[in-house]
Amino acid sequence: MPFATVIAATDLSDRSAQVAARARALARTPHAQMLLAHVRGEETRKLPQDELEASLHEIAAESGADRVRLLDGPVQTALADLALAEAAGLIVLGPHRERRVLDLLRLTTMERVVLAAPCPVLITRQPVHRAYRQVLLATDFSTASAQALICAARVAPDAEFHAIHALQVPLGREKAAMQARAEQAREAFLALPGLPPLAEPPEIVEGGVHQVLAFRHRELDADLLCLGTQSDEPADEPSAKSAAKPAAPSLGNYARDLLRVPPSDVLIASAAALPVR
Repeated sequence: MPFATVIAATDLSDRSAQVAARARALARTPHAQMLLAHVRGEETRKLPQDELEASLHEIAAESGADRVRLLDGPVQTALADLALAEAAGLIVLGPHRERRVLDLLRLTTMERVVLAAPCPVLITRQPVHRAYRQVLLATDFSTASAQALICAARVAPDAEFHAIHALQVPLGREKAAMQARAEQAREAFLALPGLPPLAEPPEIVEGGVHQVLAFRHRELDADLLCLGTQSDEPADEPSAKSAAKPAAPSLGNYARDLLRVPPSDVLIASAAALPVR
């Protein structure tokens, strides 16, 4: 099902060069809307409003955006509020500006946007020469992971879909028992409604998340990697706290690394951010 409304969030830098074109390609039905938005930040806050609006309208004319919005306030709040007001099904961003010291100390703006967004977020850096062909899901067999895969099927309806789960076995733990729990979680995951057909059953591979995913990503030459929030937490060993009360969306180390240095385009969703529009 195509998206009715897609928000292309540009920071007006080269990092966002592919954002508007990708968003336009995804808002592809006759009545779909592509909304080009910019939130004034530290790089553009001092520029005159008419200059910013002229830059946005120039990008809109080149990309075929239907409307333009110039916003103020914290980026994550401004984009989340806009997505809610427009009933957007997807927010498209470019890669973030790397700041080595600050990135170690706090969440990046992109991470805040992902956690605040009421819909899935696509980070794009690849030129829009063609539709996505190979999609890889980094899965922990959670509901958020399923939502990422469901949204990926809307982003890339003609692609081939693959899924992999990294089984991390701590020292002193029984590997066979953890493998059995992961296989049970996989069966429950595959029974969730709305999942697109996979090229093969989700793989369960022993090893660290970074190494397992990097190898499979290269092997497939995947052009879209998707995952859910909280996807670094093992699905086969939920904590008593998470069982009693659903946790707020969060990003584990692997998800944060992906957002900071994406190996391809990346789609991320939370269990609460249902792709309904």
